[in-house]
Amino acid sequence: MTSGHPTPLVPAGLSVPPLPRLQPGLLVGLLLVLVLSQLLYALWPYRRRSYLPALLLTALGVLLGQAWDLVGLPAFRLGEANVLPAALFAIALQPLADRLPIRFP
Repeated sequence: MTSGHPTPLVPAGLSVPPLPRLQPGLLVGLLLVLVLSQLLYALWPYRRRSYLPALLLTALGVLLGQAWDLVGLPAFRLGEANVLPAALFAIALQPLADRLPIRFP
């Protein structure tokens, strides 16, 4: 990189490649939350409930799955997202969705 010639990763005049604005792991995690929350909301065998508690508890489950990865426990990964523990935590938290006091006027 000291020769000053541009490469495919480094534009002319820069010494390091620019960081992307949106990290791929964040995008995969967001898509995982949205897909899991839709599946759990549609297929969960409980009475009719609001979508927001299901979405929030799914997001919490995915965050717990990422914490599982930070601890270093074994997992099934999809890119930078820890899929299996995230899905298991999201499923385990879904029975609490009926008990969340989230009400809209």
